Amino acid sequence: MRGKHVLLTGGTGGLGLGVTPTVLQQGAASVTLPYHKPEDIERLKGRLAPADVARLRFVAADLTDEMSVQQVIDGMDRVDATIHLVGGFSMGKTHEYTLAQWQKDFRLNLETTFLVCKHSLRRMLEQDYGRIVTVGSRGVEQPGGQLAAYCASKAGVVALTRAIADETKGTNITANVVLPSVIDTPANRAAMGAENATQWVKPESLGAVISFLASEAAQDMRGAIVPVYGNT
Repeated sequence: MRGKHVLLTGGTGGLGLGVTPTVLQQGAASVTLPYHKPEDIERLKGRLAPADVARLRFVAADLTDEMSVQQVIDGMDRVDATIHLVGGFSMGKTHEYTLAQWQKDFRLNLETTFLVCKHSLRRMLEQDYGRIVTVGSRGVEQPGGQLAAYCASKAGVVALTRAIADETKGTNITANVVLPSVIDTPANRAAMGAENATQWVKPESLGAVISFLASEAAQDMRGAIVPVYGNT
């Protein structure tokens, strides 16, 4: 990824704390990070060397709003790779789930993916180069009870990504999706306990897979669904 300009959504979150340093280690020239909370920026900076921080571009944005997404992407010199980590986990029995909850899950998991991919593609097609990497979930292939909205919205992410891969055949643009199982983040440890955390997927490990898919080396991978399950 040396010299590439990368859009990394969710780069200041729990997963992003592992993925962002990995992308920087791969030699990205600049990494644009949309953010909501300023305190998340400081948490990320605390994990990086000053030289790496200098390659980061932080932009306040609402990724559920199309104009905001467009402004972030149009503000980049180039969009060589888009890595979309933004998403949210939720649970609830289907017959008790409200329509508002269902719509919120789809807005966060699927609509943000659509908006980010749509405007990234516009820039990538202009330059005839791009890598798109999205994040689904193991629940796409193994849906579980009380996870209907989460699994359905993530299944939409997979379908969208594979459709983009088909649309961009014949170009130097690729689109692929990773399917992680439980990721070892502070939030997951707090919610589920840490006794099984050694079996979960490390953010840095997932970041290495994502970075490969976002690199020139993955030029022949299109529409791949890559399971990253750890030992779970």
